[in-house]
Amino acid sequence: MIIASPCVVSLTWKLADAQNNPIDELAEPVEFFYGGDDLLAKVEEALAGHAEGDELHLHLEPEHAFGDYDPELVCFEARKLFPETLEPGMAFEGLPPGAVTEGMPADQLYVVTEVYPSHVVLDGNHPLAGMALRLHIKVRGVREASDDETEARSVGAGFVSVLDGRPAGDALH
Repeated sequence: MIIASPCVVSLTWKLADAQNNPIDELAEPVEFFYGGDDLLAKVEEALAGHAEGDELHLHLEPEHAFGDYDPELVCFEARKLFPETLEPGMAFEGLPPGAVTEGMPADQLYVVTEVYPSHVVLDGNHPLAGMALRLHIKVRGVREASDDETEARSVGAGFVSVLDGRPAGDALH
């Protein structure tokens, strides 16, 4: 079967930065809805017309992957607003109650980048924001999408969520 919207593709991949430093490997096949919300637009564009067994090598600029790094999504909040056990790399959905930084998106995922006695540095950028990426994809299977999958525009495993647990969303496409 040839990849065309709507269908479900089963993929494996190796993701690296522009210097070919490994970032992620999806060794076991995962299904993605093609023609919906599961894949980045440039990945879908590249997959069009391919079939099981095909391999693709993509170079994705930041605007086609996770966007440019936005320094406006970095903020400082009082240390007392966070749990006692706190370390860099921990993530929070939204800012904590009592946060004072104005204009920060409420539904953003914020990663703790630094912890100081008086404050915490939070970054709302995707960890891969601002990075050019190299993606080697292997198509492991292609099948027709079910009516439920077509209606949902997803099989539940978006490109972004496979990488880091964040839900796939149009803002990242």
